[in-house]
Parts: sequence; C-alpha cells; structure tokens
Amino acid sequence: MSKTVWILADDRAGNVNQLLGVAEALKWPFECKNIRYNTYVRLPNIIRGASLIGLDAASQKQIQSPWPDVVLSAGRRSFPVARYIKKQSHGQTKIVQLMNPGSSQICYADVVVLPEHDQYRGHNPRIMTIAGTPNRVTSALLAQARLKWQNVLSGPQPIVSVIVGGATKNKPFTLDMAALLVRRVTALNPGTVCVTTSRRTPAEVVTFLKEQLPKVGFFYVFGDSGENPYFGLLACADILVVTGDSMSMCSECCATGKPVYLFAPDEMMSDKHKRFHQTLYRAGYAVNLETAISPVLQGNAFLNPAIQIAERIQSLF
Repeated sequence: MSKTVWILADDRAGNVNQLLGVAEALKWPFECKNIRYNTYVRLPNIIRGASLIGLDAASQKQIQSPWPDVVLSAGRRSFPVARYIKKQSHGQTKIVQLMNPGSSQICYADVVVLPEHDQYRGHNPRIMTIAGTPNRVTSALLAQARLKWQNVLSGPQPIVSVIVGGATKNKPFTLDMAALLVRRVTALNPGTVCVTTSRRTPAEVVTFLKEQLPKVGFFYVFGDSGENPYFGLLACADILVVTGDSMSMCSECCATGKPVYLFAPDEMMSDKHKRFHQTLYRAGYAVNLETAISPVLQGNAFLNPAIQIAERIQSLF
C-alpha cells in the first residue's frame, strides 16, 4: 500500500536531487516542501531541537497537517524540521535522513543514510551506509533525455560529455588544473566534446575551457538562458568526464552505466573526496582520468543507491 512522502527541499540543489531520487525510486506519492531559512538556522541542531526555528515565515506556513507517513531530509539544516513533523504526528511519521545531522541527533531518525567515505565506525541499527549518493538517473530518464537532446548534442563519435564543477572549501579550481583537464580530454581523441559547467566553476576557467577544449560541439554555462541540458549530456555521451569535486555529479555519471573518467587532481580534492573516488575505482564504476593510458570502451556497473534506500524505507512499514 502506498504511503505519503514529503521532501524537505531547501536551496541546495545537490541535496534536493538526492531526495528526489529516493522519492522517485519509492514510487509513492510525494510532495516537495520548498523551504528557505532565516538567520536562526545557524544555531546548532541540539538547540533548534524539534522545531521550525530557522525557517522563514512563508516556509513555516507550509509545514502543517495532515502529516506524511515519511519525511525525507538531507543535511544538517533541515533535520529539526523533520523532527518537528514527527513530533506533531505523535511519532507516526518516519524520518529518513540523508547525511549526518550530528552525532547527538541520529537517535531521532528512523534511518540515517551515510556514504561509505564518511567512515562511520559505530554499530547503530539506524545507520545505513551506501556507495556514492542517491540520484535520479534511471534508464527511463536517460531515454527521455536522449530523445529531447539528441539533435542538439550530436556530432562525430565518440561524443565526450565533460561535466565541470569547481572550487570547494580551501580547494581552488585553478587555470593550471583547467589546462590539465584540456590535455587529458584531448588525449581521449574525442569526435565531439559537449560541456556543462556548474555554479562553482570560476569564470576564468569557463573562458579558458571554451577557448582550449578540442572539437567542442556544445557548451552550456551554468546560468545561461534556456533549459539546463545536464541529463541530456549524460544520455547522449559515449564517454563521460566529470570533475571529482562533486560527489553528486560523480554518482550521477556512474549511474549511466557508461565509461566514466574522474578528473581529480590531488591538490583539488579533500581526503573525503579521495576516499569516495577510491570506492568508485575499486567497484569499477569509474577510472582516474589522470592515470588512464587509453580510453575505456566497456560500460561500467550502474551505481544508484536510491533503490537500496527505497527498499529500506519500505521495510519500515
């Protein structure tokens, strides 16, 4: 029997896509509660507790009965809202939390999903560990995106889609790194290169890649007018190259079952990112673009833990 699901969709697109992936895998009716925060969101969760403290007035008005059977949240900031919903439902709502809400908060969730690279060492039955991040990439989504974008994202084969992220905390994306990326993509002997950038891609890197990448047939800069072709680039590519700074983008590429190269220079990656990449390499989901000798022609295994998470949620009822 179907259950009702709420997604706490905040301003972090990567988190929201993970939640949507889980909800879509569940195949239960779901509703997105688009929440935004005020300055009180900076308070520790142990102080915010089970409350709407941290939400702006418009967001608070959305959080009212009838309460859902399941609330999906991701990241620290939305977790007190999930706790509030469970409290108001007298414990009937199940909380499924993606990412660690804080060690003192885990006991309030029904399931907390943590990536393997977080290296959680406890033995809490509420904890579920996964490889990669849940996502929305399915064969049906790719087929739909291919039909929509194949006339735009076309050209001599192989088509290499380059998914470009950017700087992370204390880890810049420099022009030297951009030059290395160009050299590595060129070494793949692409027939056509299709590119998309992210909101974190430095402007000077965007300009450099536009000028230096070979055989560019399509180049989308994040924020350009028109629809973002991201899923089209995944669907139409023969080979995928993705920068390793975004775990979500890496996981989405690896969910396609296509050959995936990670561009992950050591100086650009945190230790957590490096552990994540090693998980993907060991499992055969991706190869390191910097050390690969020749193009990978075979497809990889499909990575999408959203299905596993959906099965775990269904087991709660």
